[in-house]
Amino acid sequence: MSPPIKFVRLPPNRVWRTYQGGRLLDHLAAAASPADSHFPEDWIASTTQAINPPDATRHPSSAGPEGVSSVLVGSDVIPRNFADLLATDAAGFLGAAHARRFGASPQLLVKYLDPSTRLHFQVHPTADFARRFLGAPSGKTEAYHVLAVRDDLPHPPFLYLGFQRPPSRENLRHMIATQDIAGIEACFDRIPVSVGDTLLVPGGVPHALGPGLMLAEIQEPSDLVVRFEFERGGYVIPESSRFMGRGLDFCLDVFDFAAWPAARVFTEAFCPPRRRRALGVDSSQDDLIGHERTPCFRVRKSHIRAPIVRHESECFIGIVTAGTGTLHVGGEIHALRTFEKFFIPATLGPWELIPAPTLELLECYPPAA
Repeated sequence: MSPPIKFVRLPPNRVWRTYQGGRLLDHLAAAASPADSHFPEDWIASTTQAINPPDATRHPSSAGPEGVSSVLVGSDVIPRNFADLLATDAAGFLGAAHARRFGASPQLLVKYLDPSTRLHFQVHPTADFARRFLGAPSGKTEAYHVLAVRDDLPHPPFLYLGFQRPPSRENLRHMIATQDIAGIEACFDRIPVSVGDTLLVPGGVPHALGPGLMLAEIQEPSDLVVRFEFERGGYVIPESSRFMGRGLDFCLDVFDFAAWPAARVFTEAFCPPRRRRALGVDSSQDDLIGHERTPCFRVRKSHIRAPIVRHESECFIGIVTAGTGTLHVGGEIHALRTFEKFFIPATLGPWELIPAPTLELLECYPPAA
């Protein structure tokens, strides 16, 4: 029997990664001794399984396939596997048009990333490359929305995005094979970022997050990655986990060797907000990433300054980026605090947001059906 369509709460879903971080995520989960570890990510409303090396461990709170979320429906206290829940009523949770096109897959993955160190230099395949050469339905175009910056950084926050000085294919091959990290890093400039920035990273574009950036990552639902830096923080990535199980020559075809000078980064990667609509008298919603940027997902941000009632026709993953309040639906009241996360089903019906006194929501939508 299908469960009723209700508001879906999203407990922590920590996933092992090759880099370290997660101290802020520990703090949000009220851990006794928050600390950085190999669990720097929280996968949000995920039906995607993580691809990890054989020596990876599981977080104590992990249940079911690693990466796939356990969720709480309405006021329930017993968690359910999110993929199994969606399969009971794909049209109800995801929308009829979405279900006709994608079935019970949300076709979206959102994560919290909380790195304490710079991430490995990496690149992800495009959807076209993944379908043609990897037998996978999705690539990994992704976007970042910066939520917070650690206050103990020795330098301004930054990330690397695209080659500002592209190497030749042969030069890149040599630098990767010899692990000439200084040479690889010299192909990039540091791109400064601030809290509230949103950036789009298309598949094929090499990149690396700088340390201390707490962000929401919105992406295609895959864990495909070419890690072309093999060691960070004392951990050496096993050979089988560097090139998606293929070889270096194969993976060089994943790279976008085009130049990404600063002007291109700021016009094609940065996504400034654009007013979408008013939400009542004092509230509003902005578009951050729409179909004109990518067909892979859509991202919006709502600014709530007074009680409002909403009735959406599409599902989305919501993250409270600032403020507190309550969400009222179906006779239930759900408290919302900063960095709370939840899933709004497509057929939930009307729900009310009451800010205290203000509330900001990042809203992550699947591709348009």
